[in-house]
Amino acid sequence: MTMAANARPSGPLAGVRVIDLTQFVLGPYATQTLGDLGADVIKIEEPSGDRQRRSGKAPNSPTMGPLYVALNRNKRSVALDLKTEPGRRALRRLVARADVFIHNMRPEAVARLGFSYAEVAGLKADIIYVEAMGYDPAGPYAGRQAFDDLIQAASGACGLGELVEASAPLRPMPSIIADKTCGLFAVIATLAALRHRDLSGEGQYVAVPMLETFTGFIMAEHLYGETFIPPTGHFGHTTTITPHRRPYRTKDGWLVVLPVGPKAAARFMELGGLPGAYESERFASKASGAERVAEYYAMMDDAAAAHTTAEWMDLCAANSIPAMRANRAAEIFDDPQLRETLFEERQLEGEGTYRAMRPGLRFSKTPVGIRRDPPPIGRHTDEVLAEAAAVEARALMR
Repeated sequence: MTMAANARPSGPLAGVRVIDLTQFVLGPYATQTLGDLGADVIKIEEPSGDRQRRSGKAPNSPTMGPLYVALNRNKRSVALDLKTEPGRRALRRLVARADVFIHNMRPEAVARLGFSYAEVAGLKADIIYVEAMGYDPAGPYAGRQAFDDLIQAASGACGLGELVEASAPLRPMPSIIADKTCGLFAVIATLAALRHRDLSGEGQYVAVPMLETFTGFIMAEHLYGETFIPPTGHFGHTTTITPHRRPYRTKDGWLVVLPVGPKAAARFMELGGLPGAYESERFASKASGAERVAEYYAMMDDAAAAHTTAEWMDLCAANSIPAMRANRAAEIFDDPQLRETLFEERQLEGEGTYRAMRPGLRFSKTPVGIRRDPPPIGRHTDEVLAEAAAVEARALMR
């Protein structure tokens, strides 16, 4: 595939230009999503590059690590030293023809560089200025540093395990989930602000405070009985926190089964060699409801072991029983659905073949995809600055 074809404008945000001063995970994930949707994302990096470039090992370059590669497709890299006046002057030229300016620097740091909202809006009055921060400035945590683990801690996410098992230790979920969730909310906020600008011509300042945004997301179902004052029940969504919410072991792997009602459950157990499970002595002999629930899951365990995961996938599909193979992390490459729809092998400049994950969204009129592979540091500096100069020259000739 040629570069020209690879970079062809596409997606519903084609024509929107984003100036991206983000690092770590939240911001790059947000701007990658905007790029996937068709925006022209200009990634502004210091000459040494985004810090995440050195996270993990690449085949050849120390600045093309796997985390950087996973978060920076569909972007152009411009290397500028914003501690110097030439670097700041170049950025001001780019801001003047942008639609969105997004950063996750601390407010005082971005202000020192001369790119606070007031200063950026002075360059482009209708700019959408998106600032991701740790905490809402109205609260006592304002100005504190924020990282994914810190946000998971304060949001209650570290304590979700206790809702399943009282003795479970407090620990973050094994995903950079606060950053990625807030990154998606930054995208939502950007799209909403662009819509407002389309209707009114007005730009605006948009804040994405991580703690408030992530707590609202992770606790939407878990306030549960604490939703009302006084409480009407316990904290934690009952179906979500049951210890029985787990995969079943098959002959060769794991399967998640969610039978819709007793009839479907009985059919699953029958397919697994336990006909008439609800009428059987092992179930009917249980005196209490809790004992019968425990026996139900024991029978489901026994039934699941009767077939391989692939056999169960076919059997459950044929019998309209909701089920899905449960993959270990390294098994996702062998999942027939993901192999067909998500993963794509591509060539990365200087590094050889890499495994890319395509955008999951589908648009019938404005298709999305990977137009640009993650770029080396400053790959597009000359190109982008030349475009800005050409626009300025045309403006002067009018």
